[in-house]
Amino acid sequence: MTSTSTGILPPDDRPEPPGDGDERATIDGFLELQRATVVYKATGLSDSDAARRLLPSLTTVSGLIRHLADVERSWFREVMDGEQGIAYRWSEEDPDGEFRVTEADSLDAILADYLDAVAESRAVQQRYAFDDLCHGRENRFTLRWITVHLIEETARHIGHIDILREMLDGATGE
Repeated sequence: MTSTSTGILPPDDRPEPPGDGDERATIDGFLELQRATVVYKATGLSDSDAARRLLPSLTTVSGLIRHLADVERSWFREVMDGEQGIAYRWSEEDPDGEFRVTEADSLDAILADYLDAVAESRAVQQRYAFDDLCHGRENRFTLRWITVHLIEETARHIGHIDILREMLDGATGE
């Protein structure tokens, strides 16, 4: 299994959360750092390496990023904003649909879709205060809870991406 990737991460220009910000600026800052880290960790991978399965599961860098795009749309647009009819790659018939990628899937296109999902999420976030309840899921969550959950979900999958990246081409970094 030969890598066709660079083995080099790009210059690190990810945003830093404010060290002295209020609650909203701090929490939003940490989510922005995690979002930027997804892109940072994937940059330099070839399409084939990003789609390469190194585990018995369907887990790949491309699949994880597609998953995170769907997660952004689900939690912010559907749950927080109450939007209906959002298209996801997963379904009842294929709960792992977003993980089904091939070498033909462009990592650039997957990253662009992720960045589109992040922009959509930011637009929703800006319309609400942290204590506002969501419109979906029986109004069980505040924007604060959803944002903290996205930090956790994104950071957890960045760990997976980080390990896969090191296995694929040896690139490491924070």
